[in-house]
Amino acid sequence: MSTAPEITGTTQIFRLDTSEKPFILENGTTIEDVSVAYETHGSLNNEGDNVILICHALTGDAHVAGSGIYPERVLQQAPLLRSMRSGQAGWWDGMIGPGKTFDTDRFFVVCSNILGSCYGTTGPVSNRPGTDRPYRLDFPKVSVRDMVQLQHKLLTHLSVNRLQLITGGSLGGMQTLEWAVMYPEMVLGIAPIATAARHSAWCIAINHVERDAIMHDPVWDNGNYQQQPEKGLALARKIGMISYRTDLIYEERFARDRINGDGKFIEPENIFQVESYLRYQGAKLVKRFDANSYLYLTWAMDHHDISRERGSMTDILESISARCMCIGIDSDILYPAHEQKAIAEAIPGARYAEIRSRLGHDAFLVEFEQMDKILRPFLAV
Repeated sequence: MSTAPEITGTTQIFRLDTSEKPFILENGTTIEDVSVAYETHGSLNNEGDNVILICHALTGDAHVAGSGIYPERVLQQAPLLRSMRSGQAGWWDGMIGPGKTFDTDRFFVVCSNILGSCYGTTGPVSNRPGTDRPYRLDFPKVSVRDMVQLQHKLLTHLSVNRLQLITGGSLGGMQTLEWAVMYPEMVLGIAPIATAARHSAWCIAINHVERDAIMHDPVWDNGNYQQQPEKGLALARKIGMISYRTDLIYEERFARDRINGDGKFIEPENIFQVESYLRYQGAKLVKRFDANSYLYLTWAMDHHDISRERGSMTDILESISARCMCIGIDSDILYPAHEQKAIAEAIPGARYAEIRSRLGHDAFLVEFEQMDKILRPFLAV
């Protein structure tokens, strides 16, 4: 019988034992004292094979479902989690739980914070071993493959033998695809959502501008800031939020409305509601995320390419043996649906389904009913 814990809604910390076998990144760098924040839902069966791994996106965390509980040990390691509202539902709560798409009466659901983030897993905000000073920009560059390698070590710790499904959107979808290539013997099914097999020039351009916004904030100080570079990080988030939505939804929600009713041209302080919304989103991220982590994770996304140093993209996609359901979003301007279709066409036996939404890229965080209609039958096979 597995000894894996059954804890719902509580973020936990797994500390990797690197005393005998170091954790080596793709670039050859070794990291000591590696920790992973994670959350589980449901129970692991005797065979260790009723598992679903959820991979989060850029600024996500391990709290994927249920009411969030952050023990003091976790908060000490990830102070930014203190900004989260106590008892707040997880970011995919509508998908996970008894009777839901990822039925916790049937499956053992795991979600871990990714390497390089700031929510409990080792990253630039972590203290260097033997010091009380954070790595900052001395933290080594990490890749999506490094994130997956660390997830694999966590699942081994949890006595997981097989994965019925790996899924996630955006950066989570990149991890999903890498899992299918790196550990094919362990992965039975994948469902990459609104993602890419390699990051496009379009997405790299957007990330470049976001990073520039952070690095041009004078408070950033080459990554040695004592407080968050608020203007730069907020601006990066504003840019991101524009790419996560669509012109249709912005027009529908805000049009040309002002915050104080109809305004005259000579009233610049009476800003447009869309400006107010973007300011709110920027300020909100500043309170809960780290600027250097934002840089590291977007660097990792830009270097994502499942064919890198492996062969042709066609050959690598054709080598994927897991059952595959690729999910696109018809209004996604960041990872257009044609990218998901191309992935599905290249993976043997893969299927493609599309979410219809005016919300754009972020629809995978909202359109639970449509995703349920796609994924529940896929899991039932």
